[in-house]
Amino acid sequence: MWSRRQGRLRPTVCGVEELRRRRREREAALRKARREQQLVSKRLLRDDAPEEAGEGCVAAILGETEVQQFLRQAQRGTEEKEREGALVSLRRGLQHPETQQTFIRLEGSMRTLVGLLTSNQALLQLEAARCLHELSHSEQSTVAEACLPATSYLLTYLSGHSSDFIELCLYTLGNLIVESEAVRRQLLPQGIVPALAACIQSPHVAVLEALGYALSQLLQAEEAPEKIIPPASASSSILASTLPQHMLQMLQPGPKLNPGVAVEFAWCLHYIICSQVSNPLLIGHGALSTLGLLLLDLAAAVQRTEDAGLELLACPVLRCLSNLLTEAAVETVGGQMQLRDERVVAALFILLQFFFQKQPSLLPEGLWLLNNLTANSPSFCTSLLSLDLIEPLLQLLPVSNVVSVMVLTVLCNVAEKGPAYCQRLWPGPLLPALLHTLAFSDTEVVGQSLELLHLLFLYQPEAIQVFLQQSGLQALERHQGEAQLQDRVYALQQTALQG
Repeated sequence: MWSRRQGRLRPTVCGVEELRRRRREREAALRKARREQQLVSKRLLRDDAPEEAGEGCVAAILGETEVQQFLRQAQRGTEEKEREGALVSLRRGLQHPETQQTFIRLEGSMRTLVGLLTSNQALLQLEAARCLHELSHSEQSTVAEACLPATSYLLTYLSGHSSDFIELCLYTLGNLIVESEAVRRQLLPQGIVPALAACIQSPHVAVLEALGYALSQLLQAEEAPEKIIPPASASSSILASTLPQHMLQMLQPGPKLNPGVAVEFAWCLHYIICSQVSNPLLIGHGALSTLGLLLLDLAAAVQRTEDAGLELLACPVLRCLSNLLTEAAVETVGGQMQLRDERVVAALFILLQFFFQKQPSLLPEGLWLLNNLTANSPSFCTSLLSLDLIEPLLQLLPVSNVVSVMVLTVLCNVAEKGPAYCQRLWPGPLLPALLHTLAFSDTEVVGQSLELLHLLFLYQPEAIQVFLQQSGLQALERHQGEAQLQDRVYALQQTALQG
């Protein structure tokens, strides 16, 4: 029966391969969009005393004379307290862009600041570093480039003993790295990658979090896929260092997992994966297994707590898994995931329900992973059906057009696996849901609905009669005049009438 019905339907509609090709094109565009959505940002550490942070103490904009005065006092003052106080006043003034521009225009100002940074007095060093940190937060690339003479010293101090000072240097370097290619060109030959790799051994959580931030800024550089990530040179390559293995260790679920550190390194891993330089290497290091276990851990965590910070980690973890699953190498090392299909799918749906209630903007991330899990895996599709998750999936359709398209894409993945899968999809709540999405004004939602109907008609011919009884043809007629849809609408109309 199946072969006869399929043979009669195939000439009037495009085949399953054509549907699959169209979906893969959309998925490629989606992956590209996610690779290009980066988190370039700057962070500012300020640890002012309470009296300094009060509303009545607003830092004043400094003119040339005042900047020169504070620098002179800091450099030549007779009392250490006086010198430190001058740097504190300068630092407060540097919170203003106007003072920053004044500072970098003054001849010798950076040389003086670097001299104080390299002095043998710890308090002066710290305040000079804080002044540089304020400058690093500028949105002007000229300010970042003016800090070039200080970067090699900041790099050297990463091997120091003060965790607070190392943290400050890391955030300052992270701010400068993202702003200026000139800074990156100078730091790479000087060994920033080995210096960062050494920092990952720190026992201090604050240092590790700052390291993750600085590394993520470096990995977002435009030239990162060609010059920073590849294992071409041990002195400047991320993949040639021990950083990837240590990143994965930081993401291992368990009592030692620190959420703040894990978030930073999950984004680092995301940027490495998005570079597509050597994802099989990461898979070989156990990235799929680590991320899969972390996914289960996150699902368990959202059931225990309503902590709003969990989504900060969930987002990069979902993106990492989704991108890795598109690699051909997954097929050869798939066993490394070491997880039963049902556990992964069940955990993902727990997260989807959490996003639905708390963070709807993250639903596409979870659905994208579900799409990649089900695209080429009948076993994951079977898990979706055996756990009765089709109806919860359909409940997400009203959230947005983007979510609707992804839900329908997942359902197409299931339906294209053949008659046995379509038989389990139908009957049920699917037809009313499809009739509802056919009424949408968004052509992409309607187009995906038509593709799902096409597969159902192809593999489950009984669905045609039910569709006709539910005024299906009238639903199709609404879209006859739409250029992007009219061919598919006509083909489905002919199929329904022939059926």
